[in-house]
Amino acid sequence: MTLDIVQMVLVTVLTAATPLILAAIGELVAERSGVLNLGTEGMMVLGAAAGFAVATETGSTLAGALGGAGAGLALSGLFAILTVGLAANQVASGLALTILGLGLSGLVGTGYVGMKRDPAPHLHLAGLSDLPVVGDLLFGQDAFVYVAVALVLGVWWFLVRSRAGLVLRAIGDDHTATHALGLPVRKVRVLAVLFGGACAGLAGAYLSLAYTPFWSPGMTAGRGWIALALVVFASWRPLRVAAGALLFGGATVLQLHAQAAGLGLPGQALSALPYVATILALVLLSLGRRQGGSLAPAALGREFTPHR
Repeated sequence: MTLDIVQMVLVTVLTAATPLILAAIGELVAERSGVLNLGTEGMMVLGAAAGFAVATETGSTLAGALGGAGAGLALSGLFAILTVGLAANQVASGLALTILGLGLSGLVGTGYVGMKRDPAPHLHLAGLSDLPVVGDLLFGQDAFVYVAVALVLGVWWFLVRSRAGLVLRAIGDDHTATHALGLPVRKVRVLAVLFGGACAGLAGAYLSLAYTPFWSPGMTAGRGWIALALVVFASWRPLRVAAGALLFGGATVLQLHAQAAGLGLPGQALSALPYVATILALVLLSLGRRQGGSLAPAALGREFTPHR
């Protein structure tokens, strides 16, 4: 295997992992505040449709990315009103949000099915981008990839090193006690949910603007559910979420090579390989670390109603 092929495989793994990193890191912040949002798939697919529509109409990839993030933000705002403001059931509201997002994406993307556009531009640094193996991997990606890496590092620092992150984790662990201490439980949860929605919308925009620069209904193909699984089985740790997403990317590349090799297996089984491999690996990882204690927020999924 030549160095060029190695570099191509690594780049493919990273690009396949990027939408999962973006969506999962936003959901991780929401869940660390004690809110379970099962609407990630709906926010992603709406972000993909809105991002492509905005980019096509304006001719700007940046505007499309902001449009996708804004669509996810709007949908998560509705979820925050229902669950944080009105104390509606989080599981039921999240599932309804997915259904709503799928329906709205079909409506928004009706006039753009089958249309194509140039993919998001890639960074190119003379000398650095031409390095063997790591050139394109580190210095030849589009802006979405670098944003995903920055979000992972930023969220890790925020949760571990900052006072605001400590407050968010405390609210996720015991919202009743933190409310008694005077901490703004609802405000923190709303902001966490909105952040998660914007990240999910941006992940969807990446799919339609960079990964496969066209729009088609249901193009997220279950990635929102995989992002939810990554958060849970990675024990709510940002760096481990990124590692799980890269594992999914590796399984995707393996599936493509298996299909090209003509192994005689059904195409549907090979297409399911990345999802099965990711879930199995992360389940085993979670089981192996169970003795160390769970990092799951104790108040995850519990509605907050302040005592009066």
